[in-house]
Amino acid sequence: MKIIHGKRVNSASSHVPNEWTSIDWKRVQKNVRVMQIRLMKATQVGDWRRVKALQRGLTHSFSARALAVKRVTENQGKNTAGVDRKLWNSPQQKYDAIATLKKQRYKPLPLRRVYIPKPNGKMRPLGIPTMKDRAMQALHLLALDPVLETLSDPNSYGFRKNRSTADAMSQIFILTSRKGSARWVLDADIEGFFDNINHDWMLDNIGMDKSILRKWLKSGVVDRKQLLATTAGTPQGGIITPPTTEQTAV
Repeated sequence: MKIIHGKRVNSASSHVPNEWTSIDWKRVQKNVRVMQIRLMKATQVGDWRRVKALQRGLTHSFSARALAVKRVTENQGKNTAGVDRKLWNSPQQKYDAIATLKKQRYKPLPLRRVYIPKPNGKMRPLGIPTMKDRAMQALHLLALDPVLETLSDPNSYGFRKNRSTADAMSQIFILTSRKGSARWVLDADIEGFFDNINHDWMLDNIGMDKSILRKWLKSGVVDRKQLLATTAGTPQGGIITPPTTEQTAV
């Protein structure tokens, strides 16, 4: 804590850069990583009050907000706009966007429905959020990931960070090569799982800010110029919702 012009100022805030090009990204990533490690440790001991406080602190920090803007403005979907048709292309637009990532008076816009072809010839519907909504998702994902990765099944591999199909195949080999291992492997797919997942279950079980999550789930979707309500399921196309299609849309 420092005293500047007679006021107490958090030492971290005194290092906030005044333009996009002057941001020290190594420092930003280090700051976020430190907060995520604290979140992981609090989750491990089940200190949920501290988890909530740390998540709030992370999502309010300059470093996490800057990193969220960086992600959505540098991935392959940086030129894909939402229903507002706005993009953040210039350094000034990116820097100004950091200050807009606040919970107060935040209201996500409806998703923009687009369709892309699937390998089987059918069309996959995607829900494209606005740049601001994608950045808010990226921000809250920074606070959600440490909790989920700490609590998730060690043998689940779908849409997990730093895990791949090869990891799953390796574990299957280990489990099936033992003496007395099961003779059969079940390969199954739940049809329409993400389209029908229950919103109430998600609100009860996902460890993040419930008011923000509820707003995302109920934001609606614009399909062929028609606004439709979203009463169940999660959109494919957002940063925080698997299966991620960030490489094609977001």
